[in-house]
Order: sequence, then structure tokens, then C-alpha cells
Amino acid sequence: MAEATRKRTSGIDRALQIMDVLTERQRPMSAYELAKVSRAPMSTFYRLIDELVDREMLSRVDDALIWLGPRLMRYGLVYRAHMDMFAEARREMALLCQRTGETVQVCGRDGDMMVVLAMAMGTGHFRVTSDVGTRVPLNWTASGRLLLGHLPEEERIAVFASAAKPSETGRAETDPRKLSDLSRADFENNVAIQISNSEYSVACIAAPVRDMSGVCVLTMSVVLSEARATERRDELVARVQDAARAVEIALGRQAA
Repeated sequence: MAEATRKRTSGIDRALQIMDVLTERQRPMSAYELAKVSRAPMSTFYRLIDELVDREMLSRVDDALIWLGPRLMRYGLVYRAHMDMFAEARREMALLCQRTGETVQVCGRDGDMMVVLAMAMGTGHFRVTSDVGTRVPLNWTASGRLLLGHLPEEERIAVFASAAKPSETGRAETDPRKLSDLSRADFENNVAIQISNSEYSVACIAAPVRDMSGVCVLTMSVVLSEARATERRDELVARVQDAARAVEIALGRQAA
């Protein structure tokens, strides 16, 4: 098993080395050139290139030269779209903070946890304990429920069965089926609200940010005191939904 792992890792390293060389030189190269620069044994190098060409990681130019393949473009476009979405989400986060005076967070999913990816602090005296990088179980937060809302029911239940943990306040739902139902309803309603689930007297109003395929990849949320959330509920629901929708529209998703 250890020997197989070493061979597999060596093959991955060699494939990355080929693509790194092509990226650095910014031109198609012959297999011989690549092998020479990579200091790779010719006996295995040509076979590796053939395999990468078959998988569209590399492509042949005029049969004699090797260049980057179309599969890399697909990966790059998906990565670029995600980075564009995050940049646009940060811009809308700042605008939402200015318009409401409340703390605004952009959150995402990290396995069984929700993670705070970006935050703009409100102008009032209220301060939240969660900062950028904070990770909490998905069932503790409005954002956590939204981030699973697009999944099929059985998958939602399975994730919540693994992720759900009791909160310090004791108010966070832990039943996987109830959480699955809440998650789907929140996702379809384009808003999730939680009060005192993870911290006493702290509320969160969140809206999903969907990619082009309808997957909730980020959330936009206002984090504030329970009293202010009750007082400004309708206004803030509309504003956070507008901010999330603005991110989607900016990246080409049609308005509902």
C-alpha cells in the first residue's frame, strides 16, 4: 500500500510539473523538451503525457507539440467564477453594512461547519464574537441551514446527522429531519432567521447566494441584537435579500 501511494504521488507531482513548465514558458513544447526540463525518465514520460492528453489535461498541437488541455480551462472558469462571486459578495457586504449600520457577514460551508469568510462591522455598540475564520456547526446558524438547502432531502439529512451539535444556549435544533425541512424551507423562501441559537440575545438574518446551477455557495447575513432584529425584521429581510440577489445578478444569474 505504501509503495502504491508513493507511485501515485510521484505521478501527480510529475503531471503538475509538466503543467507548471508549460505555464511558465507560455508556449507549446515537445515531449522531449518537457522531459528534459523536468528531468524525467523517457520510459515513463511519454506514457504519462498520453494519459494526460486522453483526459484532456493536455492537448497536442500539430501532433508534435504539447499544450495545456481544455479540461484545465473548465476548472479555471469554475475557480474564476467563485473568486468573482466572493469579490462581488464583499462589495455588497460593505454596501449593506453602510445602509443598515449593522454588522454583515459573508459565510460559506467547510464540511460540517459554517465558516465566516468576510465581515463588515456595524457602527453601533453591538459587537459579535464571531470574526473572520470562525467555524461553528451548520445547525447553529441561519447561514448553515441555507448552505444545505439546495441538496436532495436524503443528503441534507445525512449531513445534519453528522454535523448537528447542541449549542451552549440549548436552542439550536439537532434533529436531522427537522433541520432538513427547515433548511429546504429557508432556501425556498430566500431567507433564514435564527435568534439565540448559538449566543444569547444574538440574532442573524441571512439570504442565500446561488451560483449559476442554483447551488447555495455563500450567504449574506446581518448579525445583530435580538431586540433590533425584532424591531427591524421586515426591513432587514428585504435588504439582505436584495444584497444577495445583487451578487447573483452581477455574475449572470437571472433575477427570480
